[in-house]
Amino acid sequence: MPITDEELAVTAAQAGAAVVRASFGAELTRFDKSGGDFATAADIAAEEAVLDVLRSARPEDSVTGEESGRTGDRLADRMWLVDPLCGTLNFAVRTMLVGVNVALRTGSQVRVAASADPFADEVFWTDGARAYVRRDGVDAQLTPSAESGLVDVNLDPPFPNSPDFRAVRLLADAGFVERFRPRVVSTTLALAWVAAGRRAAYVTDGDMRDNVHFSSGIALCQAAGCVVTGLDGQPPRSGAVGLIAAADHRTHTALLALGKNQLSSRS
Repeated sequence: MPITDEELAVTAAQAGAAVVRASFGAELTRFDKSGGDFATAADIAAEEAVLDVLRSARPEDSVTGEESGRTGDRLADRMWLVDPLCGTLNFAVRTMLVGVNVALRTGSQVRVAASADPFADEVFWTDGARAYVRRDGVDAQLTPSAESGLVDVNLDPPFPNSPDFRAVRLLADAGFVERFRPRVVSTTLALAWVAAGRRAAYVTDGDMRDNVHFSSGIALCQAAGCVVTGLDGQPPRSGAVGLIAAADHRTHTALLALGKNQLSSRS
């Protein structure tokens, strides 16, 4: 029986995660990018492992990888979005907070996705209808919860909405401090944690369109029933308007208002 898209995403993410796990702690060559960013040999090897799985099963699909760029038919309706090692700086300094993200955009929608945690040996995945976490071959459905009050905030550049919005100012907002407790993990694995009820929300600036870093996590949160919008309250992936992914409407409403306090200077 042919492999389903969701199982293919899980298999590809697991293949990348195996490379990341095997490379941990080794001295790795760094490859500089723009803006002070860099990749390691592990990023490149993990992406190759992911792409091998995808191309073997879906040779006609196009792929956009963080390290290799876009390959395949540019007019193809199906495109895989691959972030082989989200949290490269964490990984480079031997911090086990990283993820491997694989998502499939069909037309304008991303519904199938997987985010693997190489060190917890978990894969968060969705078929577009529900979201699950797989541990030891067993799937459990994800249930969001805002009970922890923990909000992950991405402080990494770029900041397309600066100076109108800066996440660092959100952390100093009295309304934020009064209600939430910040966390900064520097990996979009945190989006999977929102879907799983381990975080109340995640906030970041950035452009979400065909974004290899965020597409998988957005799909997971949406399938789990989270409230997901841009910083302006509009649908995600609609432009350079950042992202708020919250476990429930109450948390989302509070964070949206705090974000709009900054963005109001635009009008």
